[in-house]
Amino acid sequence: MGEKEEIYEAEPAPKKGAMPFLEHIEELRRRLIKSFLAVIIAAAVAFIFAERLYKFVTLPLGDVKLHFTEITGSFMAYFKIAIYTGLIVASPYILYQLWRFVSPGLHLKEKRAVFPLVISSTLLFLAGAAFCFFVVLPFAIQFLVSYAEGEMIPIITVSSYISFAGMMLLGFGLSFELPVVGYVLGRIGVVNARSLSKGRAYAVIVILVVAAILTPTPDIFNQLLMAVPLYLLYEVTIIVVRLTGKKKEIQG
Repeated sequence: MGEKEEIYEAEPAPKKGAMPFLEHIEELRRRLIKSFLAVIIAAAVAFIFAERLYKFVTLPLGDVKLHFTEITGSFMAYFKIAIYTGLIVASPYILYQLWRFVSPGLHLKEKRAVFPLVISSTLLFLAGAAFCFFVVLPFAIQFLVSYAEGEMIPIITVSSYISFAGMMLLGFGLSFELPVVGYVLGRIGVVNARSLSKGRAYAVIVILVVAAILTPTPDIFNQLLMAVPLYLLYEVTIIVVRLTGKKKEIQG
């Protein structure tokens, strides 16, 4: 009995809230599968209304006409529209799964902020996509198409336009998440307003690199269309982190 008691006492008690690495991987896999299924379901529904969606997504083109040079051109255009629409429509659920994956490592008060974070992340994502669709795309298309007016005749394929517009929408939507990312990093103490303010010069370089990666074309014009709003969001992020930092200091 004495030996059994010694063996029992020697076993370390498991930490509350701790999750082994393999369980983290399994949890991430489950969240990714749920997000993937949400995109597929939303895309399947969107494909039913692909013809109507096509008329909407081509509004930024104005008088510019689209063409397709392959037999499957129109089908692939509708397919791409359905996929991008699925990603945008399912974005609230995807963000919810992301925050649910992160939440086990947060404190109780931070866990309570998951739903506000999901709502704010969704609104910022949709705001970025809307800004791109109604402001950036019409301006960018007219500029790029008319740039070589008189020298070349633009023959834009429907597939290239859908890919271009879809990547732009997703890129702007993701870039508008910067204040939320700053808030989370500020709450856990990774960044503070002072370091962000001092790092403006480095932030400009990072923003230009991110804009170059997220924009589907290599021209500086489209990159600046994303970089300028992204820098303004960086300034908003500094304010958000400053406010959350003050609250954190008061609580401490």
